[in-house]
Amino acid sequence: MRSETAASPERRAAALTGLKAYQEAERPPERALKPAIATAGRAALRDYGGDGPPVVFIPSLINPPFILDLAPGNSLLEWLATQGLRPLLVDWGTPDPADRDQGVDRHITELLLPLLEALDEPPLLAGYCLGGTLAMAAAMLQPAKGLVTIAAPWRFRRYGDLARAAIAAQWEAAEPACAQLGLVPMEVLQAGFWQLDPARTVAKFERFAQTEPGSDRARAFVALEDWANAGAPLTYAAGTQMFERFFKADRPGSGRWWIDGTRILPSRLACPALELLSTTDRIVPAATAAGLPARQSLALGHVGMIVGGRARAMVWEPLRDWLLAAAHPK
Repeated sequence: MRSETAASPERRAAALTGLKAYQEAERPPERALKPAIATAGRAALRDYGGDGPPVVFIPSLINPPFILDLAPGNSLLEWLATQGLRPLLVDWGTPDPADRDQGVDRHITELLLPLLEALDEPPLLAGYCLGGTLAMAAAMLQPAKGLVTIAAPWRFRRYGDLARAAIAAQWEAAEPACAQLGLVPMEVLQAGFWQLDPARTVAKFERFAQTEPGSDRARAFVALEDWANAGAPLTYAAGTQMFERFFKADRPGSGRWWIDGTRILPSRLACPALELLSTTDRIVPAATAAGLPARQSLALGHVGMIVGGRARAMVWEPLRDWLLAAAHPK
């Protein structure tokens, strides 16, 4: 905030006013967790009901999984449960220091795959953000009826040299403390998100200062911001793999990601697959996507693809149609 408003005390005052209003905003009662139909270690597979083929939604390891079930009336999962599908959500749980050696690969093999194996039939998979990266790997390690990735990074070198250098510097500064903790706190990751677009981070609180307290717009902002500022830490090994093997070495994008002897390559997918990406995404730029043959490019932003005002028409409904077609091929 100091750097972005150095030449404008008025903007700084407005942003601080908006930040205080956000902090003091009334929160709704905490929503009850959906029942778990399977567990694997600390992870659970939560059932959103519905009659139809199972669709396992795999969220990122960063931030809570409930962006996919943000609020009543703005829940992709609750809506899909009324559309002839049975959405199931992977809840990664909260790691502790004893999990320090569980990297991204082991999240897949020790948590995700056992959850999928608990189902009576191969499911459809849908992964959001880094969850899409993990979903693609899972689809190569275990049968799936179909795969959809939403705003999922794969070719990490396409973040560009400047962004990757900033991410590397951030990890270099944080790594010693993370090694001592055995965990990568959410604050480390959140600082990285702020650096991707610091001007936008400040501007959103300036705008919120002008928002009517308690209005629908204010409630939507608070719900989304609470999600963005929450989340369990990463295990130390997962953070190391993400920063060093993904962002720095780009093992997925360069074809050098192997899990238990299987080379993880998009060209090896044996099920129908679709990627949804956004041309205005600052968190996962469109250029970083895997480049699957079936793709749809949108202009909704990273979070807007899931909870934005146009998400239902542009993402939810086409996603439903594709999943139903993949589950019931002609």
